[in-house]
Amino acid sequence: MRTVNKTMIEHAGKIAHEIKANALMVCVDVINDAELILDEMKKDINIIIVSRENEGISEELKKQARILYTPDVNLTRVGKIKIAIAQGIVLGILKRGDKVVCLSGVPRFGYADSIFVIDVGKEFEILTSDFINDVIENVRPEVFNAVLNIACELGAQGRESRKVGTVFVLGDDEKVMQLSRQMIINPFSGYPEEQRNILNPELEETIKELSAIDGAFVIKENGVLVTAGRHLSAALDSRDFPPGLGSRHIAAAGITSVTKAVAIVVSESSGNVTVFKNGKLFVTIEKPIE
Repeated sequence: MRTVNKTMIEHAGKIAHEIKANALMVCVDVINDAELILDEMKKDINIIIVSRENEGISEELKKQARILYTPDVNLTRVGKIKIAIAQGIVLGILKRGDKVVCLSGVPRFGYADSIFVIDVGKEFEILTSDFINDVIENVRPEVFNAVLNIACELGAQGRESRKVGTVFVLGDDEKVMQLSRQMIINPFSGYPEEQRNILNPELEETIKELSAIDGAFVIKENGVLVTAGRHLSAALDSRDFPPGLGSRHIAAAGITSVTKAVAIVVSESSGNVTVFKNGKLFVTIEKPIE
């Protein structure tokens, strides 16, 4: 398999040079070979490593490449790339107009089998400087990434073998609370902020358990959970939406159209994860077909 991976990464690097790509993105769950990747870096290519958090990455790669982490769940070839690029945009690593050559595959096959050329501005259609500035201003990048990972885990795995659907609304929490109403007793009321921060790994199981409840999570820009089980009152006309999106998506688009919040929706029916900003769909990460 090393021969296949060597050939794929060499061709991906050649494409990146010829099209003057801004970066070569490599999923290390299919090419977990630091030597091959470092060889490409010697050719003056910016490398972005896409890794699950439990995957071992050599110290040399950590020093020389940017690392973006995806959730530890089964994702499509394109799904893991979409997550990584969305994170890269929010972290300021990627911007509108960038071209990225991406090397991906299916981990169980043991080798890379797909090369994608992604035009960041076209793939992420509402990507503008205002979008980036709003996200960075109103949601910390590490909070956005943590919520996106939890959402993808919920979409892929559900909760105790049951499908779940939910909405996470990040940032501009005071205005979001004004434009919504509580459907259940606030499960986070009375707890100190450090105990109810989305970045606290001990809270992950609680969040996944509460995802089975109707309504949205409201989260401050620093990751503190304000409440769960919140009904979002603002909504957009569903006629303006792509087909197949339900009430959660309409509510998420609506609340982001009248606030500076970002909304991340887990679809109960499909397991897909969709991000909304400024009332528009930013990106959809598809759940792989079993």
